[in-house]
Amino acid sequence: MNAIIRHSGALFAVLAVALTAGPARATITQQCPLDTDGLDTDGDGNAADDVVCKHMIASDGFVNMADGKLLYVFGFSEILPGEALDMAVMEHTLGAEEPAPTMAFREGQRVYLTVSNAGFMIRPDLFDPHSIHWHGFPNAAPIFDGMPDSTLTVKMDASQPYYYEPIDPGTYMYHCHVEATEHIQMGMVGQLYVRPKQNLLPPGTPLGSFVHRAGQKYAYNDGDGSTRYDIEVPLQLDSMDPDFHDASEGVQPLPFALMDDRYFLINGRGYPDTARRGPIPNGYDGNFSQKIDSQVRARRGQRVLLRLSNLSVTKYFTISIQGIPMHVIGQDAKILRGPSGLDLSYDTNSVMLGAGESADVILDTTGLVPGTYFLYVTNLNFLSNDAEDTGGMMTEVVILG
Repeated sequence: MNAIIRHSGALFAVLAVALTAGPARATITQQCPLDTDGLDTDGDGNAADDVVCKHMIASDGFVNMADGKLLYVFGFSEILPGEALDMAVMEHTLGAEEPAPTMAFREGQRVYLTVSNAGFMIRPDLFDPHSIHWHGFPNAAPIFDGMPDSTLTVKMDASQPYYYEPIDPGTYMYHCHVEATEHIQMGMVGQLYVRPKQNLLPPGTPLGSFVHRAGQKYAYNDGDGSTRYDIEVPLQLDSMDPDFHDASEGVQPLPFALMDDRYFLINGRGYPDTARRGPIPNGYDGNFSQKIDSQVRARRGQRVLLRLSNLSVTKYFTISIQGIPMHVIGQDAKILRGPSGLDLSYDTNSVMLGAGESADVILDTTGLVPGTYFLYVTNLNFLSNDAEDTGGMMTEVVILG
């Protein structure tokens, strides 16, 4: 059956290439204006670099599960500066990444995000539009929110500019909001966070009893240095139902009511692939479709900021780390402070995240014995790659001496 599906996919691919060559194809475009207003909105001392441009393009592709299973996915990849836009569809078709490229911005920057749609190579019978929704982000303009009932969606071979002003630091996430259950399950998810202006303070600035040092980084504008960190590591939790993905690849009815995720992932990987460094090529065409590391590495004494998010459409997860206390400083892109400024951060040995939730967690490695620790889901039935044991949602935290 798999051979039939692959053969059918190849036939569809030939048809898609033929369609790509036709003269009726629209042009992929990008909106990226120059910063000419003379205002330093992000506070870095440079009035000409506040505008940031990103260009994401949607297509399909394949990713490897840690037990060797090859899954058909939808996803985004990034058109980088300097790439020829007239070649973007050809270059990024079958280029879906899981998760999508991480987007990180500074508070005060003005972001122009272009979303393009390359269509599906394996399923050219699908004409799904796409959008990007910044989940949890307080967007003042509904037209840029990505909700299909209040914004434009991006049809095949078309492009749509989005505009954002990130003024609230914290950990967010993004996903396609068209046919959201299907497209999120198929892999159209990514990590997103906003860094605070407090990072740009002059050295020697007092923050309560703490004094800011050159290069010191913070998760929030905390005013006292309590959210400082040395290394940040975004870890996106996700899960996939192989039957749903196989049905999509095989042009079969999609089993929404029977959706049962059996692969549990951190940054698109299951253990032991979570401990592999560097991008992973898929087993279909060799494209690097899983590019984001899942292993945490730090030197003893460093403070590690874990930016945790959950974009599973079916599961909640409880995350723990063997032998390392977790200090939770933020939840859903909000610093844990009361209305009067009361510190509500807390120490714990586990953090539970439902779908669409995020948490900012500090790991203080001072005094830890160098070695390998494990970050894992305490829902023990999720520590598997489908039916295989010792896999799933687990990764290594390596503390170097």
